[in-house]
Amino acid sequence: MSSEAFARPAPARTGAPVARPGGASESPRLVTLRVWQLPVRLIHWGLVVTISGLALTGLYIGVPALTLVGAPKVMAWAHSLHLLLAYIFSALLLARLIWMFTGNEWARWDQFIPRHRNRRAMMWVSLKYYTFLQREPPPEVGHNPLAGLTYLVLFLMFLVQIVTGFALESIEDRDGLLSTLFGWTFNLAGIPTVRFVHHLIMWLTLGFVVHHVYSATLIDHEERSGLMSSMVSGYKTVPADRLPKSSARVRSHDEAAGAPDEPDQPTPATRGAKRA
Repeated sequence: MSSEAFARPAPARTGAPVARPGGASESPRLVTLRVWQLPVRLIHWGLVVTISGLALTGLYIGVPALTLVGAPKVMAWAHSLHLLLAYIFSALLLARLIWMFTGNEWARWDQFIPRHRNRRAMMWVSLKYYTFLQREPPPEVGHNPLAGLTYLVLFLMFLVQIVTGFALESIEDRDGLLSTLFGWTFNLAGIPTVRFVHHLIMWLTLGFVVHHVYSATLIDHEERSGLMSSMVSGYKTVPADRLPKSSARVRSHDEAAGAPDEPDQPTPATRGAKRA
């Protein structure tokens, strides 16, 4: 799949200057391209909504004393909403897993598992940036490899959260489908342990959310790439030398402003070179 891009004037603080003949230097040329496809953005915001709802209803369900204040109907309503959100949450994760094998280059599975040598080497650069040992963010268009690996751990946590949650739900119906699919969980651990793991992952997820917002805001401020808004628009602004030469299509600003948000179409890189 190709990426759509167009040239834009480089704002201040765009990174290291580019040397020019005669000793002069200039800021690197910036391009704006669609990084996050529509399904990725919809799944992202769907997870934001479902995780928020699951956390709120889960906290309420996790305090049985709340049913003693005359609100048993509220507890039943919270339980039903929690279960509904759990099904939606599971469907969103399944959709994201599918998109890891069908999406563009910044959505695919190798963004989360650093199988390429250059991405493994970039993990050290990413770590130095996050620990304030380096001022410049890692030069990546999509997820840097350390962030991608973090998301992989997060997805595995979500999987455990789904299994433990449905296992706890299956207690109410020992002969039901959920018990058939997830009842084996209690062969590995008792009910108190399963409940503890379920609650622990919720708190770890909320901690990740704080870090995620902080890191995204930090990198957006440092790079001036539109990282925060890109999860709404899909577009980021990056130095042209980061653009994949095999798929980039350079276009005018006017074209990009009126372009519909559709899946990218394959376009030869030579076409972009001619139009630039």
